[in-house]
Amino acid sequence: MKIGLIGQGAARLRADLVNLRSRWRMSADDHRLILRGLISVGAFSVVGKLAIGLKEIAVAWRFGVSAQVDAFLFVFNLISWPIAIWFSTLSVIVIPLEARLRKESPDRLTVFRAELLGITVLLGAVLVLTTRFGLPWVVQQPRIGLPAGTVSLALDIVPRLSWLALPGVLIGLLSTWMMSEGRYANTLLEGVPAVCILVAVTLFSGIQAMVWATLAGTIVQLATLNQSRRHTAASFSLSSPAWVPFWRGFGVMILGQALMAVTNLVDQLFAAGLGEGAISSLGYSGRVLALINGIVATAVARATLPVFSRSSAGGGVDTRRVATRWAGILAITGILAVMVGWFLAPDVVRILFQRGTFTSGDTQHVSTLLRYGLFQLPFYFASLVFVSLHSSRGDYGVLLASGVLGLSVKIAVVLWLKNSLGVGALVISTAVMYAGNMSWLLLAKSRARS
Repeated sequence: MKIGLIGQGAARLRADLVNLRSRWRMSADDHRLILRGLISVGAFSVVGKLAIGLKEIAVAWRFGVSAQVDAFLFVFNLISWPIAIWFSTLSVIVIPLEARLRKESPDRLTVFRAELLGITVLLGAVLVLTTRFGLPWVVQQPRIGLPAGTVSLALDIVPRLSWLALPGVLIGLLSTWMMSEGRYANTLLEGVPAVCILVAVTLFSGIQAMVWATLAGTIVQLATLNQSRRHTAASFSLSSPAWVPFWRGFGVMILGQALMAVTNLVDQLFAAGLGEGAISSLGYSGRVLALINGIVATAVARATLPVFSRSSAGGGVDTRRVATRWAGILAITGILAVMVGWFLAPDVVRILFQRGTFTSGDTQHVSTLLRYGLFQLPFYFASLVFVSLHSSRGDYGVLLASGVLGLSVKIAVVLWLKNSLGVGALVISTAVMYAGNMSWLLLAKSRARS
């Protein structure tokens, strides 16, 4: 009897060891896939951000801190807001959904994609009409506080830049499909509009040249992405069974993404009332941060979400452990970036922007804003991993709560500090917002079931 029990115990031990070895191998594979994705996406992102950086140098040389840049950024950011929400919502919902479809019923994927393309075309058309006829009313609102000269410039920009909405949402869809397939070339193509703007601003002096170049670059980006996809005609029906899980998460996620994206509008609306040059000063410092954030965010999100989605669909791996390790690595990376960036900020701004109409006084002001903004990096980098983790597991309520928390914290900090710090309050509030988001996502991760 005892021999039988010993034999059974040994068998269970061998089974546990085999299971542990299998889980370790799968976890190690996830780490390798994430690292490979970070390197691939990071390399493409560096090239794309280099083009964006050169474009910003040219814009600063041509326009400096001015009403022209204020007007362009005000209109461009308002048009880009729904486009960014659509892209971020699609990537969070579609990538995990397609991972499950490939595993369970690959034949349904083609139908779902055709119908999703049809929905995206209709959305783009609606956004074009909405921005074309709605933005002039927004720009002229006295509560916004834009100076009269900036309002006049913005009204001239709206009719042409509003066409950006349709190709913008289509680019978001095609980029999501490419990421879902484990391909990353869309990251490189994100620099195409910047190259077009760089050429136009160098050759022509008017702000309308930058408007037309933005449109042309976006269309070229869309055409190039379209060449790389498996051609499927758009369908304007909703017959695919995949719409059931899609709509289940869509409402929650689009609200959560809207709340996170509206934080940029909060900055812009507060800055609009702080006088001429406030929006462009905030924009220049934000663009330097975006070069850092963009490279890391693009690499992390596009490397981790497909891996976490496949692991969650297949089972057998504790993705929380993998996510925690990578979040720690990225938080340390962010701390090092703050330390280095604090000392280099004035030199970076001077090298990038101080020429033409961008003065030494502008350099000092933008450098201060950049230093404030650096404090967001450790929290932002770590939270990116946890967002991918919760997205892959369908924890959309957690992400919605994160958006509510982030917006509430940001507005509270801005109201508290705006009278004493001015534009600086907007930048500091973003760092506090990301600290709150990271804390919430970490707490939710610890309480979630494996």
